[in-house]
Amino acid sequence: MGRQFPPVSILAKRQTVARYPFEGAFGTQPLKARSLDRGMGEAVGRRTVFRPSDHEDFGKVANRVAAGNTALLPNVDDRETTQLRNAIATGALLTSGRHLQHGDPSQPERNMEVFTNCATAICSFAKFYLLLNGSGVGRAYDDELCIIDWAQAPNLHFVLDNTHPDYPHDRSSLLRFGLEMQIVPWNTTLATFDVTMATQVEQFLNNVVLPEKPNRPEIIVHEIEDSREGWAKAVETIESMAFEGSSERALVLDFSRIRCAGSPIAGMQGRPASGPISLLRGLLNIRTHVIEPAKRKQMPRWEQALRVDHYLSVEVQVGGARRAARMATKSWQDVDVLLFIRSKEEGGLWTANHSVMVDQQFWQFVNNPSIETPLADHARTVFAEATRCAWINGEPGFINGDKLEDSRIGSARRKPVYQDGRDFRSKRYQASLASKLLAELAACAAKARFPVTTNPCGEITLHVTGGYCVIGDFAPLLACPLPLNEVIPGQLTHDHAAVWDARIRDSVRLGVRFLLRANGMDALYAQEVARTNRIGIGPTGLHEWAWLRFGLTFTDLLDEQRSVHFWQAVSELSRIAKTEANAYAQEIGATQPITVTTIKPAGTTSKLFGLTEGAHLPARRQYLRWVQFKGARSESGGWEVGTDPLLPSYERKGYPVKSLRSFPGMSIVGFPTVPLIQRLGTGDRIVTAPEATPEEQYCWLGLLEKYWIGTEQGNQVSYTLKIYTDRYELENFRAIVACHQPNVRCCAVLPSRSDAELGYEYLPEEEISVGRFAAITANIKDDNVPEVVDWAHLQCASGVCPV
Repeated sequence: MGRQFPPVSILAKRQTVARYPFEGAFGTQPLKARSLDRGMGEAVGRRTVFRPSDHEDFGKVANRVAAGNTALLPNVDDRETTQLRNAIATGALLTSGRHLQHGDPSQPERNMEVFTNCATAICSFAKFYLLLNGSGVGRAYDDELCIIDWAQAPNLHFVLDNTHPDYPHDRSSLLRFGLEMQIVPWNTTLATFDVTMATQVEQFLNNVVLPEKPNRPEIIVHEIEDSREGWAKAVETIESMAFEGSSERALVLDFSRIRCAGSPIAGMQGRPASGPISLLRGLLNIRTHVIEPAKRKQMPRWEQALRVDHYLSVEVQVGGARRAARMATKSWQDVDVLLFIRSKEEGGLWTANHSVMVDQQFWQFVNNPSIETPLADHARTVFAEATRCAWINGEPGFINGDKLEDSRIGSARRKPVYQDGRDFRSKRYQASLASKLLAELAACAAKARFPVTTNPCGEITLHVTGGYCVIGDFAPLLACPLPLNEVIPGQLTHDHAAVWDARIRDSVRLGVRFLLRANGMDALYAQEVARTNRIGIGPTGLHEWAWLRFGLTFTDLLDEQRSVHFWQAVSELSRIAKTEANAYAQEIGATQPITVTTIKPAGTTSKLFGLTEGAHLPARRQYLRWVQFKGARSESGGWEVGTDPLLPSYERKGYPVKSLRSFPGMSIVGFPTVPLIQRLGTGDRIVTAPEATPEEQYCWLGLLEKYWIGTEQGNQVSYTLKIYTDRYELENFRAIVACHQPNVRCCAVLPSRSDAELGYEYLPEEEISVGRFAAITANIKDDNVPEVVDWAHLQCASGVCPV
């Protein structure tokens, strides 16, 4: 394992904090918790935030989250704990979903990876470990950063003890194994599972899984521990051996110690474990679809890495609580970049957002056809192919690598290259086998064209060798001290406005300190955290705040003169965030944060209270939110046995109900939904995403970068701009991207079609006319029916998830 280094803590120098920077706007007594938004907000709360065993409401969530965070430092003023609790309970400080889910008094004993939304990794086992902990992970697949030839991986063999509960023996368990290993069709039932299929499954099982561990000295046997660390260590073992050139050796992986599927995961509030078959399937896919083709010289190294990461990401279930979120980037100058551009369209690689890393030179070539050089021709070919693919399926995007914060201030070039793996070491996980690999990759990154990449949603810039950014949201609308329905937009008394504004300022200060304390947790990338001390705080529900506090709509906000008071407030909050971050870092003996301000998608936190998400416009004025339930109609017209009892209940209440053809045995219920911004009296002045022009949305992004992100200590704005193909042709799309994309740090441009054009049987949200909405609502007679919502519909921020 090499020399051991003590865990790095950026808080090690802290003695005491005497300064109390708050205005005290949240009072000294616990405030009543804000109620979650009916419907979606309550569903998200139940599925992602509340702990059923504790019968929680949002006030209890605020209690434990505040207690856990302030416990990370000794001697935090009790007044700050109360202020923090109240800011969270009222919704003014929403932190992020990870903190709301996991935060409690045990936080000082937990690893930072569980609390980090955003991360990067430079090798597959690191990426896998971070995904297992719930982080979104970015990875650069530039030629100069992909040095492992998976053709040199050892010959992989698998063992699962036949006494393990998940080892298939009877007919039903063979069917389940066949479905999970994709041997039999997905819609096969026990009644249709015939002898031929069973024989196929048994033969496959006998060819893949060894009956017992071999006892031969030349064979390496690795027993996989039943933990996130154990799963990652198995991949580290394979990847390190590939780096060392072990193609002639044999590695036996024993899955027998992994708990059975469905067992509760204590660190994930009892959510069910995936079991050993999931990991076995992922590693078998790597053996079959990466290692063996690579041995036949059919796959470049960057593609090997991309596919390894894909197959591992498929298996990141975390008990069904989270999908694997990834960003995959590649330099526009790489020889194979055209293959990368087409890889998602042609290769079924659906687990990552793909983007091409570009720079000012690239855009000069694209926008100046008079430049005639081979590199210029290559740039224009890359642009044409990337936009063609994006026009079809929305990817890849473009990331302006030369505008990324690290590159601008040069900090990425100053990152040390460690030879002993100390920059990948925590109390929970040590890279015991991969220190040489990590050192060589770090040396490659020090000379890379693009030494930084982004997290999956694009708002955080991080070193390609690995880093974190803990991020959180504040909701200025929810800092309002009055019931929202009592506020006349733009017309407040001086006293009410003063309290509201003071609460917002304190929310920002509390949020900054909250995030900096989280940076002191035990971390895999502790060296990088200590070096950069990155955080990212940003607003959500901007449009609701602009309307209720200032009386301004989206159109008004684009006029800087008309909305001068709004933008002055945003600029002042940005200044407060950075000033407080720098002062608090000094007090606790930490590095001045490299980044402070950001705007993340804020999907989970915004849904809790019905807010527009991050910087995004409202998607629709009024709509039916279709939700899946288990159940289908029988031939007699009733409901089949086993149908969710809520289905007939909702039907009796008058909700629209449809049975699905594409998902037999499932039905959907339509819930009429009006966004909060509509309920605040915006009327016809509201502007939805489909109604705003691309030029207006790029202008909006530019203003947010100017006033909130700023020129120092700023991350980026995560934003998805939809361009509707019924209004713009491909050439118009290309012209818009070429004109505007070079001028912003980050923007995902997503060609989209009308609901009817997409051809899906249904979409999670269906916009409907005011008349139809009123008719459906009038037909519903429902006092209070509990809602059960399919998790798949709760995971996506606006526009960033595929249907």
